[in-house]
Amino acid sequence: MKFVYFGGEPLGVPVLDELKIADLVPDLIVCNPDRLVGRKQALTAPPVKTWANKEEVPVIQPDSYKDQPSLSKLTSTDWDLFVVVAYNFILPNWILEIPQHGVLNVHPSLLPKLRGASPIRTAIKEGLRDEIGVTIMKMDKDMDHGPILDQIFVPIADENWPPYGPDLDQKLAAAGGALLADTIPSWIEGQIVPQPQEHQFATYCHKLTKTDSELTIDPNNLPSGKEALNTLQKIRAFSGIGDTFFVYKRNRVKIKEARLTSVGKLEITQVIPEGKNEISFIDYLKNL
Repeated sequence: MKFVYFGGEPLGVPVLDELKIADLVPDLIVCNPDRLVGRKQALTAPPVKTWANKEEVPVIQPDSYKDQPSLSKLTSTDWDLFVVVAYNFILPNWILEIPQHGVLNVHPSLLPKLRGASPIRTAIKEGLRDEIGVTIMKMDKDMDHGPILDQIFVPIADENWPPYGPDLDQKLAAAGGALLADTIPSWIEGQIVPQPQEHQFATYCHKLTKTDSELTIDPNNLPSGKEALNTLQKIRAFSGIGDTFFVYKRNRVKIKEARLTSVGKLEITQVIPEGKNEISFIDYLKNL
């Protein structure tokens, strides 16, 4: 079997690791272009490319799918399968039609729930514990719309809710990679009948932005009860993708860590005041 892997962050590398364990290493990897990163604007390869180079898998990094002749590595081979995991580009129909067995996608929700750009972080932010899981889907021309090959619910224990975003990213990537590794051979051998999604039950999530990450709280009077849980869910949902913040006395304060007390009150433990280094929340309050 010859297949191509289209991968991005944060799920791309953990899924590749699971495929490698199952001896399913792609013949070609497609990933995002190198980017300028950090204050020094150093040109940096995406993690999926670094993985590919380590495993000696050929890589291409298209910045567009408008110029078909430049994508000869995709068009000049009789591919059996394409796999897409957290890839940043929307693939055009002519790409979806190339492989003999279609294009599979690892989507980190229980489709048709949470279609869209941020299913993991939205599930945390909105407290949607029953919708946390992974779906293997055969892609079609519409977003997260294609028929389902398999899916698995990933439970989160009460004591671990809400999870930090990066932790759930990794958990669902590992679950999705293992499920994909089980699914691919059965799919290629014709043992799976794709099941159409129940589109009438579809829900959607948008890409989370910095505007979404602002909290309206008083650092001297933190919430309790349901409001505290909702706030903590938002804090942990944004962990690793910009972090939540509040503005107090015209100063912006990023929240790095927080938890609930035994009586259900929000307790912030680590913050980064604007223009300063990370400090404990207790020290921040002392300096107000």
